[in-house]
Amino acid sequence: MSLWVDKHRPRDLMKLDFHKDQAIRLKNLVQQSDFPHLLVYGPSGAGKKTRIMCLLRELYGSGVERLRQETMTFTTPSNKKIEIMTVSSNYHIEVNPTDVGIHDRVVIMDLVKNVAQTHQIDSSGQREFKVVILNEVDDLTKDAQHALRRTMEKYVATCRLILIANSISRVIPAIRSRCLTIRIPAPTETEIASVLHLVCKKESINIPSDLAMRIARSADRNLRRALLMCEACKVQQYPLTADQKVPEPDWQIFIRDTASTILSEQSPKKLGEVRQKLYELIIHGVPPDMIFAGLLKELVKNCDMAMKCQVASHAARFEHRMRLGNKPIFHLEAFVAKFMAVYKKFMEESLGDAF
Repeated sequence: MSLWVDKHRPRDLMKLDFHKDQAIRLKNLVQQSDFPHLLVYGPSGAGKKTRIMCLLRELYGSGVERLRQETMTFTTPSNKKIEIMTVSSNYHIEVNPTDVGIHDRVVIMDLVKNVAQTHQIDSSGQREFKVVILNEVDDLTKDAQHALRRTMEKYVATCRLILIANSISRVIPAIRSRCLTIRIPAPTETEIASVLHLVCKKESINIPSDLAMRIARSADRNLRRALLMCEACKVQQYPLTADQKVPEPDWQIFIRDTASTILSEQSPKKLGEVRQKLYELIIHGVPPDMIFAGLLKELVKNCDMAMKCQVASHAARFEHRMRLGNKPIFHLEAFVAKFMAVYKKFMEESLGDAF
């Protein structure tokens, strides 16, 4: 039994539910003799991976859906063994190099070299190249990105790269100039509601239009999250009603509780409690930038306009530092400590003015 988000994922470019003009352009791209390296970017839940799998199916046929998971081992220059999980078919391999942290350069160089050195056995009706899909390219270290630039030039005859990123602002210009960049915008709330109606129809479920729109709004234009929330609604209560409660993800509720803890008291003791909560979020795989955004959104609700600007400025500074470093907890905690100092001063001045 699979989740709706996987069960009803489109497998053909012409069956995509939104950005149909873009799907036609991608289909035309496949029919060209010279297929380029691609850099696909857009917000989470916009459909990047779905479009890439449809593109691969268009290139190679249904064989790309016969997937296998493997653990690959690489050796760093200091003779340290690192392991990384890959998902592959006979025609492509998908990997997330950021899983190995600062050793991502080794993974990129060795993986692409291994794939590029093995040619297709049966080239009848197939392409002469294999495809390497690299996730979260915008989080790669600068060394890894420069290595990637050299690698994609060297093995262009037998290998094509499809790079996936949430934003291209942190991808070096040298990589961007060597790829065809494709932006996948987030679907609108109306498009998400339309997809929810379609999926519920396939599941023989009736979903009220008001509920579909409330789920679309709660999902923050993230289609994957919307489908998961819709399925959670069905598990929670069936038949679905227009006024039923839309369940929120646990991590969002936890971030709200963490913000309440920060606002309740500004002291070293409370900072210690918040640190434990932040560790809890990171351990359960919530991305640090989402923790930053969630905390900022909840904290500024209790600030006046002048303080909102100040807090947002501090959040931006500490998030930038976090991206340059490799220990998110330090920068998250530093932001919380800074907010506590600013908020305590603000409250003392407000009370002083009142008296």
